[in-house]
Amino acid sequence: MLDVITDSIYPARISVEDGFFKEILPIVINDDSELDIQGIILPGFIDSHIHIESTMLTPAQFAKLAVRFGTTSVVCDPHEIANVAGTDGIDFMIENSKSVPFNFYFSIPSCVPATCFETSGAILDSETIGELLKKDEAVALGEMMNFPGVINGDGEVLAKLEKAKELGKPIDGHAPLLSGKDLDKYIGEHISTDHECSNFAEAIEKKEKGMKIMVREGSSAKNMEALFDFSDRLEYWKNHESFGKMPNEVLEKRIHLPIFDFIVSDDKHTTDLIKGHLNESIKKAIDLEVSPISAIEMVTVNPSTHYNLNTGAIVKGMQADYVIVDNLDDLNILKTYVAGKCVFDGKDVLFDVNETEFKNTFDVSKKESEDFEISCDKSSVDVNVIRCFNGELITEAESATLKTKNGFIEADLDEDILKIAVVERYGGNSIANGFITGFNLKKGAIASSVAHDSHNIVVVGTNTKDMANAVNCLIDNEGGFAIVDGDFEDSLALPIAGLMTNEDSYEVAEKLEKLQKTAADFGCKLDSPFMTMSFMALLVIPAFKISDKGLFDCINFEFIDVIKN
Repeated sequence: MLDVITDSIYPARISVEDGFFKEILPIVINDDSELDIQGIILPGFIDSHIHIESTMLTPAQFAKLAVRFGTTSVVCDPHEIANVAGTDGIDFMIENSKSVPFNFYFSIPSCVPATCFETSGAILDSETIGELLKKDEAVALGEMMNFPGVINGDGEVLAKLEKAKELGKPIDGHAPLLSGKDLDKYIGEHISTDHECSNFAEAIEKKEKGMKIMVREGSSAKNMEALFDFSDRLEYWKNHESFGKMPNEVLEKRIHLPIFDFIVSDDKHTTDLIKGHLNESIKKAIDLEVSPISAIEMVTVNPSTHYNLNTGAIVKGMQADYVIVDNLDDLNILKTYVAGKCVFDGKDVLFDVNETEFKNTFDVSKKESEDFEISCDKSSVDVNVIRCFNGELITEAESATLKTKNGFIEADLDEDILKIAVVERYGGNSIANGFITGFNLKKGAIASSVAHDSHNIVVVGTNTKDMANAVNCLIDNEGGFAIVDGDFEDSLALPIAGLMTNEDSYEVAEKLEKLQKTAADFGCKLDSPFMTMSFMALLVIPAFKISDKGLFDCINFEFIDVIKN
């Protein structure tokens, strides 16, 4: 077994009673010894920050897939469904999670809505959050995305933080590129983690100031290579003010030791999840020169200690959540156990998942082509443009000169300047239009009701007719993904809050892979176009984004005109 407390591996006799470890006794084995198992016993893996809704699966369906890869626990933030349906959405996630043998812990969403610059389906104020934090399933206050509110002393924001402090619950952070004195103010409010570090220098500053760093390896945002890269670590310490003053052995230790705390998924699509979960992240960390035991600690004992979970180590009195692997290099999962009972035998998952229902959250009228036009009385015009990147949530602010036709601004397919729009779906029917580059679509349009964080409908297209048809397809399906080109239409319906489905994970993955292949056939260069598109409405990540209320400058926190002055 692997003892993550002492960083050692040794033969042991392990007994389990009533779902908990009763006794762990080191033993001596020889050629004549009879062993109950072949392989190495590890604590079950814990994903300490994930939005289950981003998998498009219900909690129960997620669990059915995750146990195949050795995951036995998650700390999930139901931020997405909370923005759609408030406390009803959170209650749905908790109740559905109870239907399967898996450990679901919850962080209570702190930012619903994420900002006041978009329309959401619900508002969670400090009093509501205080009551939700009292639930047995609640282990933390979810990511505090409103870092300007923290820094500027917004009364309601501080009241939410105070509720968590009073109950002794950790507070998760979300502070991309925050540094210096602003970061000091943010940390000063007892915000203890961050998963929004895109480079080593950013992460190490936060770490040195006392934060615990979540290294994210999701579908759209992948930060592991940047944070674990050996050359980046070496370059940082060479340029550090203490370089040349540290003893060589100290410098050597700082360069080689992984100095971050957790490996997390954050947002992960089913197409990636069917290939592996934290087991694959551990292997990638090892490839990046993190020791196997250290990598495993980041998904076991570290989150267990931080969130005060009774799992994450093979220790007397802890819940008996463990996995059996063939070795620490390949991490092939031979069996998975939750509370002492086998839930995956190496071939089959040993529990069933029942279908569930949730109310329709769509209140939006069908759209026409002209709804996605931007008028202009000039022959050409300079516009602000969102530039997106493959595998990144951060965008850049750009500009372009576009031609007009019949009084409307045209997309420029040759220069990859496409149209983007956000359609409000909670009864107001407002639409904001803009331009984006990075998708490289040469025809058609793609649309999604998964649009962080308020989950209005977001659509990217080469022309307004296809954009309208793609949006209308989603309205008919009560949510999901759609791709349209003239008479061609394909979709994946997500009728549970416009975010999830009862379908089996492999069926969902097959449909999504088909949609992504079609997008690639249409010219799209992004690995996960629907996931990338979903973050174009996320106003708390720089630089330009778009909500149902307009094009937004996420650095200055203000709306800007699409047409440049």
